[in-house]
Amino acid sequence: MNMRTAAALAITALLTLTGCAGAGSLTGGGGTTVTIAMVSNSQMRDAISLSHEFERDNPGIHLKFVSLSENEARAKITSSVATGGGEFDVVMISNYETPQWAANGWLVNLSDHARATPGYDEADFIPSLRKSLSYQGNMYSVPFYGESSFLMYRKDLFAEAGLAMPDQPTWDQVARFAAKLDDPDRGRSGICLRGKPGWGEALAPLDTVINTFGGRWFDENWNAQLTSPEVVRAVRFYIDLVRAHGEPGAATSGFGECATQLSQGNTAMWYDATSAVSVLEDPASSKVVGKIGYVLAPVASKPNSGWLYTWSLGIPKSSPRPDAAWKFISWMTGKPYIRMVGERLGWSHVPPGSRVSTYEIPEYKEASRAYGPLTLAAMRGVDPEHPTLQPVPYTGIQFLTIPEFQDLGTRVSQQISAAIAGRVGVGAALDQAQQYADVVGRSYRGNQ
Repeated sequence: MNMRTAAALAITALLTLTGCAGAGSLTGGGGTTVTIAMVSNSQMRDAISLSHEFERDNPGIHLKFVSLSENEARAKITSSVATGGGEFDVVMISNYETPQWAANGWLVNLSDHARATPGYDEADFIPSLRKSLSYQGNMYSVPFYGESSFLMYRKDLFAEAGLAMPDQPTWDQVARFAAKLDDPDRGRSGICLRGKPGWGEALAPLDTVINTFGGRWFDENWNAQLTSPEVVRAVRFYIDLVRAHGEPGAATSGFGECATQLSQGNTAMWYDATSAVSVLEDPASSKVVGKIGYVLAPVASKPNSGWLYTWSLGIPKSSPRPDAAWKFISWMTGKPYIRMVGERLGWSHVPPGSRVSTYEIPEYKEASRAYGPLTLAAMRGVDPEHPTLQPVPYTGIQFLTIPEFQDLGTRVSQQISAAIAGRVGVGAALDQAQQYADVVGRSYRGNQ
């Protein structure tokens, strides 16, 4: 581990909550327990509900799930893997952690396992995801689901108001739509946008707004740019929009809260992950099935502003059970699992955005005709290596692929959330964010 990574992860570990689940172990009955740390999103809960199928087919392996909120999962998993704690045999991580942790030697090379597993078909993963989860040509985690971002809107409300949504709206158009459709008397906001602190919460959509407005975190010489005119304009636009026409309690709203707002008919639009369709198009939980339209991520100056993200599964080097862990991973990320979810739970529950073949299943093509092709097009159109209009020394769209970003992004997101809540002005929030970023930038400039 290099000193930069060690220092960044030491800071992250301070955020870690206590009480990690016990490590996977041999059970009293002679079998093997595989402990899986995962984020408590809807697709992951579906996997837990179907896990008895895996245990039935693999009687010597018992599964123990540790289901955590997104921020908890990031902190606990990072701390465990970075220190070789061995609490988990399978960890749910992303395209942010995977290449960095692979370079540090913390993850098992999964391409070796994939090539030895008949029918697994590693080449079937969407190319942008496969590349983002690889290091030196091998995958070190494999995607459970993948996503870009798009704008979701109530077609019926737009029709009633005489509004027409473009195939790719500008953010200025979105702001006008939000003002027109905002109706507090009916308990309906014009738009829902994340304001919850966390580098994977509020910063995910906000960073794409910064990018498309022409902003960047650092210039090519690692000089912090969070008080540049482009960034100030983007952040002020985002905060003004959500304060004027966004959901109640926006400063504490993340993906889950906005999903509830739109699925229950309490907002007219939502800009967020393409994976949200599993909630919005599920008749068991959504009141707006069939009423939602989907269009590409809104833009300002940069023509493509969607993000690229995946929740993927990896095996820490500290796990003494990599073979059993891979059996579970290959089950949860394989083609048969995708079909089983569709047939057992409904095609809206299928984990989207991981395999090209998913979009060739006739039943899924029919169920996802409103959003499936758009999701695939959005994911194929992103370029994490060129996320901004101006040159930058980093990669990543809604995050920076540097180890310091977990702490830096969290600190900056707290300033953004405070500004959304009205506890601090936008200028003051960005002044503080600039100071945080400058500390990181100086450490990189010193290595040039």
